[in-house]
Amino acid sequence: MFAGGYWGKILRVNLTNKTYAVEELPRETANQFLGGMGFAVHYLYKELTPGIDPLSPENKLAVFPGPFTGTNVPCSSRIAFAAKSPLTGALGVALSGGYFPAELKFAGFDGIIVEGKAEKPTYIFIQDGKVLFRNAQRMWGSTTSDCQVMIKHDLGDQNVRIACIGPAGEKLSHMACIINERRAAGRKGLGAVMGSKNLKAIVVRGNQQVPISNAEALKEARSTMAKAMKASPVLYPQFSKLGTAMVVDHLSAMGMLPMNNWSETGTAPVEENIGVAKQEELKVGKEHCHSCPVGCTQQLITRKGPRAGILGEPEYESFYSLGSTTGVSDVGEISASDRLCDELGLDTMSAGVCVGFAMELAQKGLLPKEQHEGLDLSFGNATTQYELIRRMALREPGLGELLTNGTRQAAKKLGGEAWKYAMHVKGLELPAYDVRGAMAHGLNYATSFTGADHNRGYAIQEIFSVPVPYPVDKDSIEGKGALTKWNQDIGTGTCDCATICAFMLTIAMPDTIVECTAAMATALTGVTFTADDVWRIGERVNNLAKAFNCREGFSRKEDTLPWRVMHEPLKAGLSKGGVISPEKLDTMLDEYYTVRGWDKTTSAPTKETLLALNLPEAARDLYGA
Repeated sequence: MFAGGYWGKILRVNLTNKTYAVEELPRETANQFLGGMGFAVHYLYKELTPGIDPLSPENKLAVFPGPFTGTNVPCSSRIAFAAKSPLTGALGVALSGGYFPAELKFAGFDGIIVEGKAEKPTYIFIQDGKVLFRNAQRMWGSTTSDCQVMIKHDLGDQNVRIACIGPAGEKLSHMACIINERRAAGRKGLGAVMGSKNLKAIVVRGNQQVPISNAEALKEARSTMAKAMKASPVLYPQFSKLGTAMVVDHLSAMGMLPMNNWSETGTAPVEENIGVAKQEELKVGKEHCHSCPVGCTQQLITRKGPRAGILGEPEYESFYSLGSTTGVSDVGEISASDRLCDELGLDTMSAGVCVGFAMELAQKGLLPKEQHEGLDLSFGNATTQYELIRRMALREPGLGELLTNGTRQAAKKLGGEAWKYAMHVKGLELPAYDVRGAMAHGLNYATSFTGADHNRGYAIQEIFSVPVPYPVDKDSIEGKGALTKWNQDIGTGTCDCATICAFMLTIAMPDTIVECTAAMATALTGVTFTADDVWRIGERVNNLAKAFNCREGFSRKEDTLPWRVMHEPLKAGLSKGGVISPEKLDTMLDEYYTVRGWDKTTSAPTKETLLALNLPEAARDLYGA
């Protein structure tokens, strides 16, 4: 049925009954959605009943690599974890790299759908087409690293690959993530979905070789990709050696690295304390994902203070969330906090933003002194940050319980003006780019179906001055609706569905990635994919995800930005004066909805748009027969 790229098999696991079944992957589904996030969105839309509690057994966890995963396509070991998000109530998708994605393909499956709830803590072991349900009682409560060690000993196999949760997921923190080795499917609280199912881990082991339809054609397409990667002035000379954290210096220079819960962006040169030069002092090595020649993950060891000896792998987003936005200015402390989040299974981005939020509320008198629990909630206090991470992950009474479900829920509990300083969209805390200095990047935060998510439509044109598809003025709102659609659809079709690491788009080959993806998909699968097909897949997936959210009650009013972003201009720096006012946002939204073919009042895709994208079920759900 499938000449290559796919096994044609989806594994469905029912934890309630401890049963599993192998289902056929329809050819039409593969052609329409390609893989990865596309498959996840497709299956969850079909199978989840609107209005379910994200932490109920009725929610499902979809786990899908792409057709490129497990092959020798560079940087293709990526996998999408998806479910209805407990943090946002919207469709939640998080992607992760490492070795787990490739191993799942080696085990003979194109994806997993986990449903139901185990009676007791359980992990599932998948090996070459078979599934075992194993007792995880003694792993329950363990950190993610210890969990992986225990499972390897339990199975007597040091080569299994494991995706697991830590205590935060077990405690159902809405910020809990899923960790495989040291890689995180970090955002939207998907670790809590696993915890709600009493599922400690998914373990895979395989020895099969992913089939390839036309090896010579794939070799030629790979050669084109490799040449583009080598020709990049950034990928190997800088990114491979410095990783995403190199962006600290760049965003600080732009005046767009958020500081002190977004209240002081641009007022000081952050790179002096946490930039590349300081990071290099603690660097001890780097790490690769399967099939990746780049190795962007940088390993830093904390060398002094109470957390000396801790090895961390902080990305740029963690230098923001656990550094600049909380005021912590010691690279070692940031790295240690990053590692603590990974061990406890807590999203570093949401966790850090919650800490910064609490610190500002304390500073403004909006968090009463009696609720500080003896902690010094001043910006820059690394000890307080470390302790708050622990309390949030373990859901301890008081501040831990208050913050563990994110800034939106915490602001609701506190009341008053706390909501003004809760930096989230749809409940998902903002990433590391102060979008008051980049209009399309801000529009993407507002419109992304997952909430504030830079990975859904990264505006490379504004952040790195990449002139693809054309150069833009980052401070102008003109044309940003069309640009945001372009960024979202290209990233979805190429990176999130194929799957390829998103840095191939943002850094290595933004002008050729669509054509290259089409060529490799054709060679791998034996089905002809054109560049237009890849674009269409990205557009189809984004529209179906939007339909999912509309079915859940989301409308135009959720496509918004935090109060601070819309009402407080940047105080200083190269982006001084930047603000995305409600008027600016409305103008960009109108254009975005128009180019997307969505209704400007409801923000829902029109019936005509859904039918044109071959999404008749979504058209029926939103508009009837």
